[in-house]
Amino acid sequence: MCATADPAGFEPVIGALASWPVHLGTTGACSVELVATTPTGVAVIDGAMLEAGDPELIAALLQARPTLRVIVICPARSCAVAQAAVAAGAWDVCYLPVDPLALRQIVARAFNVHALHAAASAAAGGGEEAGGDSGVITAAPEMTQVLRTVSRIARTDVSVLLSGASGTGKELLALHLHAASPRAKGAFVAINCAAIPDTLLESELFGHEKGAFTGAIRTMPGKIEQAAGGTLFLDEIGDVPLPLQVKLLRFLQEHAIERIGGRRPILVDTRIVCATHRDIDQMVADGQFREDLYYRLAQIVVAIPPLAKRPGDALLLARHFVAKFAPVMNPAVRGLAADAIAAIDAHDWPGNVRELENRIKRAIIMADARLITSADLDLVKGAERPTSLRAAREAADRGAIRRALARTEGNISQTARLLGVSRPTLYDLLKSYDLHA
Repeated sequence: MCATADPAGFEPVIGALASWPVHLGTTGACSVELVATTPTGVAVIDGAMLEAGDPELIAALLQARPTLRVIVICPARSCAVAQAAVAAGAWDVCYLPVDPLALRQIVARAFNVHALHAAASAAAGGGEEAGGDSGVITAAPEMTQVLRTVSRIARTDVSVLLSGASGTGKELLALHLHAASPRAKGAFVAINCAAIPDTLLESELFGHEKGAFTGAIRTMPGKIEQAAGGTLFLDEIGDVPLPLQVKLLRFLQEHAIERIGGRRPILVDTRIVCATHRDIDQMVADGQFREDLYYRLAQIVVAIPPLAKRPGDALLLARHFVAKFAPVMNPAVRGLAADAIAAIDAHDWPGNVRELENRIKRAIIMADARLITSADLDLVKGAERPTSLRAAREAADRGAIRRALARTEGNISQTARLLGVSRPTLYDLLKSYDLHA
């Protein structure tokens, strides 16, 4: 989709895009309607529209279609327009006079990134829009590898243990695994073992017969039965008491359960996926978790990296949460200010994605302006780490490059601008640190 109030003057741009079907919007409202009603992944807009009284056009386009890649054609040497466009969520910028070959490369890359995100979201059951409730949003190689592993093991029926700190998205990955498995049409049932008292957990998992105990006025199937043909997600498996671990082990061995008060085994075909933030190996060594159950549950262990180890994901997720919650909580909010972006990049996020989501929600509510600031987030940019040692310098360089690459989704020119280096220098650094755009 192309948006310009001057179609005649925009002809060189439209001509450069002749390889793709082009829908032309001549006003902001028309362009937003086109994006909302036409399945498009890329919008090329005239920067003059932003200067001519429609500064919120990019935000409106992204609100209509969050996965849209917006490319802004800026006046020659107009850094102000480019900076405003990027701050509003533009994916890339291109300067007049337009180089047709360069523009086609930018647009082709944008379509490619959009297609990759759409495919990942579809595999997770989220439909076309990346970042749907069951989608996994990431640009970090560490998390991409986790998704690749999960997608591969989803095709089998092995038991999986997801290991990671609280708030890293273990349940979201379990849902991704279920959606990518042959059991996708079955039920996905989740239970937090730490949130249920030990005296009730057995009944929740295995169910009970009518009259099995005081208050059992009717027969109730447990979570294992409810997930028959599908997937049961046991969050915080490390909190299951030892006596119940024995019964859970029997189910995994025989694929049969007995309800509390029942006298006959019930065959159940349910896949078990577990998660924990605790050190299960140490719990086994301390006698707090059965070793035989551990090996049954953890046929494959997938370690989920914390948000601090996923460069660029914090900003990617922050923008997603703004687009998701702002229309409901505070429609005036359209994006993140430059100081908020810097603060998000610098913060260590000890509470991971959960902390980030909560801070964005709070900031949306507290924001007085169109863009969320670091003050709204209650964050200040962290102090620079010492760089006198070579190892510390290299680690800092790697982190800065990877965060910039993630923020620009691999756009070398924009990454070089963010880092304040030339393209040849950036290529040398990528080669030196064995990094890939």
